[in-house]
Amino acid sequence: MAKTLIAYFSHAGQNYSHGSIRNLNVGNTEVVAKKINELIESDIFYIDTVQKYPDDHMQKIEIAKREFNEDARPELTARVENMDEYDTVILAFPNLWTTMPMAVFTFLESYDFSSKTICPLITHGGSGFSNSLNDIKRLAPGARVAEGLAINGDNAANCDKEVEKWLRKVGLK
Repeated sequence: MAKTLIAYFSHAGQNYSHGSIRNLNVGNTEVVAKKINELIESDIFYIDTVQKYPDDHMQKIEIAKREFNEDARPELTARVENMDEYDTVILAFPNLWTTMPMAVFTFLESYDFSSKTICPLITHGGSGFSNSLNDIKRLAPGARVAEGLAINGDNAANCDKEVEKWLRKVGLK
């Protein structure tokens, strides 16, 4: 029986929204990942780093920039112990510095995604997928990368119809 995993990276705290900085108790990507988890039969896994990111938006951006420039691979707090059981992985993350957070790079390099389908979902502030789809294909050779869904973070709380349409399009609903 086909199994689906939602693996997501998200950050709460200060975020850029509607032209200003505001505080989020739950990150935009987490909001969308949990919506999906309610809509389809799936397991959910939070891609969490050992070194926590600050709540301050500008400090977070500086760390993301440094990690990107250094091609860093932040250490994660946990692994998906039964990754072989999943056929499909919904990989959800925010756009940080023109691609995925470097923690998502760590996640992708930690498993063999051959013969799995990766369904990318990104939350962003106007940049869409940027380079992340090419990075996923490079880091997960042998995986089938399905059509992705880009959601503006400002719309995360109200994206239900868009998410349902995408889930049908990629064959998960």
